[in-house]
Parts: sequence; structure tokens; C-alpha cells
Amino acid sequence: MKLTAREKIIATGVEMVGLNGFNATGVDSVLKAAGVPKGSFYHHFGTKENFGMEVINLFAESYEQKLKSYLGDESVQPLDRIRNYMEHSVEHLAEKNFTQGCLIGNLGQELADQNERFRDRLAEVFADWMAMFTDCLGEAQEAGALNPELDPEAVASFLLSGWEGAILRAKVMRSSKPLRHYVDTLFATVLVE
Repeated sequence: MKLTAREKIIATGVEMVGLNGFNATGVDSVLKAAGVPKGSFYHHFGTKENFGMEVINLFAESYEQKLKSYLGDESVQPLDRIRNYMEHSVEHLAEKNFTQGCLIGNLGQELADQNERFRDRLAEVFADWMAMFTDCLGEAQEAGALNPELDPEAVASFLLSGWEGAILRAKVMRSSKPLRHYVDTLFATVLVE
């Protein structure tokens, strides 16, 4: 399937913003990499901010599908779904030599205090992800695999915050060690019966 000019610009934006950040990614460099004329950018987006929102939306949509493929896989026990997602992510980040991390986490750090529209959208994305973890943790409790006294929403918040922090540290250290420590400790202390 051939991408439209708009789709090419957004897909290229996801890649470039993921590597360089939003502020450091110039419109001209995105258009050159996408092989699209400048007029297309202003026709489809009008502003760099609108383009940034579409980059967030495309990444969030594709990442939500990835999360659903792991966390919604009912052929796997709920806590194993979470572990499988994390183990896959560690491998993926290592393949990229820890240069990209999580686009939403990166943009949250870069833009949350600069732009309220971006901050609101990034908060929505994190809330959607947290809801998926909350549901999976609730299923683990129903299956008797997780302490029933724990609040699944609070654990999901802890899980997501710790995971994003471990990804940040892995990028800084160019090492899987923070991720390994996080996953191993999470499953040894929190995600236990």
C-alpha cells in the first residue's frame, strides 16, 4: 500500500522525532527524508505543533496495538503477558543500542512543561496504557496470581512510572542493566502471589 504525502510526513516524523526529539527535528529535514514538497506540510498540518500532535497520535496508535497484542493475549497468564511485553521491549531497545527509548516518554520529558496541548495528549496516552496494565493486573488477581489486597490501578501506575524511568536510564547508560534490574525486582517483589 502506497502512503499518501501526509502519511509519509507523519511516519518520517515518528522516526526522526524518536531519534532527535521534537524541538531538534526541523520541518525541512522531515520533508527531505520523506521526499515530499514543502507545500504538502503546510497543506496537511499548518503548523509544526499540529504535525507534532499527529506524530504522537500515530506512535500512540501503533504502540497501543503492540501493548494489546501482549496484555490482551488470553492464551498467556496475565503476569506472563506483562513479563513477555517487557522482555520483548528490552530486546528491541538493545537492538537499537538504547538510542530511542519510548517516544511518548521522551516527548513527555521534552515538551510537558513547554506546551499544554502536548502535555494533555501525552497524559492521555499514558492513561490509556495504564488502563491496559490495570486490566491485566485485575485479571491476575482474579486468577489468584497477584495479591488481592493490591490496588491494580496503583500497581499499574507504579509499573508504568518505573518502566519509563528504567528506559530513560538504559538510554543514558546505553545498557540493559537498569531494565533487567527493574523487571527482575518487579517480579520478585511486587508481581507475586
